[in-house]
Amino acid sequence: MTNFVRRTVTGAFIVIFVLGGLWLHPVSFFLVGAVMIAGTQREYYVMVRGTGVRPQLITGIISGFLLYVISTTVALGWLPRSWFLAMIPVISIVMVIELFRNVERPFDSLAHTFFSILYTAVPFSMFPFSAFNQTGLSPLIPMEGIAFSPGIMVGFFLLLWTNDTGAYLVGSALGRHRLFERISPKKSWEGFFGGFILTLLVARLFSGWLGVADTKGWMAIALIISVGGTFGDLLESMLKRSVGLKDSGTILPGHGGFLDRFDSVVVAFPLVYLYIATML
Repeated sequence: MTNFVRRTVTGAFIVIFVLGGLWLHPVSFFLVGAVMIAGTQREYYVMVRGTGVRPQLITGIISGFLLYVISTTVALGWLPRSWFLAMIPVISIVMVIELFRNVERPFDSLAHTFFSILYTAVPFSMFPFSAFNQTGLSPLIPMEGIAFSPGIMVGFFLLLWTNDTGAYLVGSALGRHRLFERISPKKSWEGFFGGFILTLLVARLFSGWLGVADTKGWMAIALIISVGGTFGDLLESMLKRSVGLKDSGTILPGHGGFLDRFDSVVVAFPLVYLYIATML
């Protein structure tokens, strides 16, 4: 199987898994977010371990998942926001565990254990607040007694992938001026603006169907996604360079790992959610 065919098949699977899972039902929405958190956190820890640092892989992933569960139940209205304080003893436990591990660089271990939670679990834990107790685009299979709309998430990923596709196609064909050569030699200003313009056009086209925001609102979101997504991509490229790896993993043939596919999300989505929560 050629690399192009492998990338195409894997890409189709990613689209079906992410958009299908987010759109299908509240439970599948929760599971997609959980898989993203576990996958990206695990890859981060494995990458860092290649440098000799030994972060707490299992306790780190459990902490990230716990944050996601709390976020979901708070977004549903089942628990008050004060339940986020439950993360305080979790953080304390992680620090105490480090005392008993007897690793060579314990504070490097703690730093990477906690940064993975900040880098991946926190952004993905914002997903539930964009969908539960929201109105707009309906799920394919409604769940009785739960107000749920995946419109923000469906729109976000459609625009994010549009930006990635436009940047790749225009950059490959016309890219001459490097965007950030020290971190990512292949990215170009031409690709950035190509992705941005295409994302604006798609945002204008689908704004009426997605709801949540008007056309101007979705075009503002497109701008945030183009800029934030690019910085998220560059951030992960910096991580891979610092640990001497080309890809974050191999679980997605032709696409690398979870971090390679969802690196743009960790910067772009918190900014998009901030805009929606404060401006709309």
